[in-house]
Amino acid sequence: MGRPLPGLPVVLVDPATGQPADEGEICLDLSAHPVNLMTGYLGDDQPATAGRYYRTGDVARRDAGGDITYIGRSDDVFKSSDYKVSPFELESVLVEHPAVVEAAVVPQPDYTRLSIPKAYILLAADWNANADTARAIMEHVRDRVPPYLRVRRVEFCELPKTISGKIRRVELRRREETAHRAGTPITTEYRYEDLVG
Repeated sequence: MGRPLPGLPVVLVDPATGQPADEGEICLDLSAHPVNLMTGYLGDDQPATAGRYYRTGDVARRDAGGDITYIGRSDDVFKSSDYKVSPFELESVLVEHPAVVEAAVVPQPDYTRLSIPKAYILLAADWNANADTARAIMEHVRDRVPPYLRVRRVEFCELPKTISGKIRRVELRRREETAHRAGTPITTEYRYEDLVG
């Protein structure tokens, strides 16, 4: 993302404390009176600019030099072993692999780590949905991200979409939660520990 434009008071707000932080929800500080914001939505009595901050629902982090890096939507980011996992960040690495046409990363419930990253992948036409392909993709990700961000499960499938073509992550998350609650293993997935070690 880079640096904010002059006159745009961008603040990263920690969701737990509501205070400015180096990582958090991207907000605009309304006390600086930014002139480019709408005041509300048609037919909605709630003002869009109520409170101290205009909240975007996006999460980012600011580095020591002041540059802001996008992490993802606040409702997509999840925790694994107490680390924040950005599906956007992992999906960006996954689609760099020639086998991957499209990917969606969701949390898979895990008794030890709370959740682990699972990638649902639409394969390119000339690739086979097998353990060798899953291993190649997992190794590709492993070589490019820190250990806590590694994809631990891969499943090859058509991705569910909305009418507008967006991936229906909620459907994939629900599938993972349902299987976990039922104690039913997903036999069509490939596991990191079985393939990469």
